[in-house]
Amino acid sequence: MAVELKVPSVGESIKEVEIGDWLKNPGDKVSRDEAIVVIESDKATVEIPSPVNGVISQVLKKKREKANVGDVIAYIEETAGEAAPVAEKAVVAPKKEETGSARPSTIVMPSARRAMAEHHVSADQVVATGPGGRMLKEDVLRQAENKPASIQKPEAFTAQPPSRQEESVPMTPMRRRIAERLVQAQQNAALLTTFNEVDMTNVMALRKSYQEAFTKKYNVKLGFMSFFVKAAVEALKMIPQVNAEIRGEDVIYHNYCDVGIAVGGGKGLVVPILRNAERMSFANVEITISDFGKRAMENKISLDELKGGTFTISNGGVYGSLLSTPIVNPPQSGILGLHSIQERPVALNGQVVIRPMMYIALTYDHRVVDGREAVTFLKRIKESVEEPSRMLLEI
Repeated sequence: MAVELKVPSVGESIKEVEIGDWLKNPGDKVSRDEAIVVIESDKATVEIPSPVNGVISQVLKKKREKANVGDVIAYIEETAGEAAPVAEKAVVAPKKEETGSARPSTIVMPSARRAMAEHHVSADQVVATGPGGRMLKEDVLRQAENKPASIQKPEAFTAQPPSRQEESVPMTPMRRRIAERLVQAQQNAALLTTFNEVDMTNVMALRKSYQEAFTKKYNVKLGFMSFFVKAAVEALKMIPQVNAEIRGEDVIYHNYCDVGIAVGGGKGLVVPILRNAERMSFANVEITISDFGKRAMENKISLDELKGGTFTISNGGVYGSLLSTPIVNPPQSGILGLHSIQERPVALNGQVVIRPMMYIALTYDHRVVDGREAVTFLKRIKESVEEPSRMLLEI
């Protein structure tokens, strides 16, 4: 019996999605709950699982085509019998004869299989590092980055003109939405940016002293982001305007801190939310951010985790940024930008010393936040991070 595969609801305000990669093709066998296709909305990427055990009989929507919630996009011929439940089904890469000996079979995870197709990498080129010999997406990307460029003979360069090809790639729904919101922020808000710099000496020393104990107890490393989240919470309490938003003709003050953390994902930048960050410990912050980072790379961040937010922190320093002016995420009124830590000469007690310094930036909506408040907010961040003993480490 043919079973319909429909586009599920992926959010209250989302009516249309775009078809992404088909993980299965017509004729392929599928197990109940096994991912079949990826759909993309302007807020998130979601995998649709198979509702039954069966065989893909027909695909109605191709990649990049639009579909409405509730539309049938494929049919599955249900088969009798129970297949093993699939949380993340893996396949076994075929053995390859090398120098007279068979290469051991490697378990290839679905995310790795998709990455191989995208980067044109074969399984026998990749060294699997996952548990039990599993090949992970990271293994494939590592190989793709290290893949040597094809070598051309010198005469090839003289015989052929240089390539000037162009490639047209449609923007993903998420990328379009990001673009719309950034333009909206520029057009509708009065954005200004103020800067300061932070001496990271004390927080780096404290982090080094407690790193082993912290990691042993919480099974996650103590990073710098938790210090800035805790410092931001204290600053938001002091300057509530930065934690507010304009709604119609009213200014709404939030009595809680839902801090968005910008992380790089498989489909681009996403900003999952630390709900009630004012109640989170250093360990809670680090564990949650680590989880966000891992799931963002696999496009596993849920819509609920992206909704809302009263303030955002973006760390361009992880990519090497020395200084930038971040753009607020409307309807928020502020965003804190972090940057690279660099050793620089600074004047201290009449002496020139070398210190690890970081520039920090606050972009704010001047309709809600005055310059004095913005400067005071950033100064509070600086004071808290430079003297981390103000903030209690729960070890």
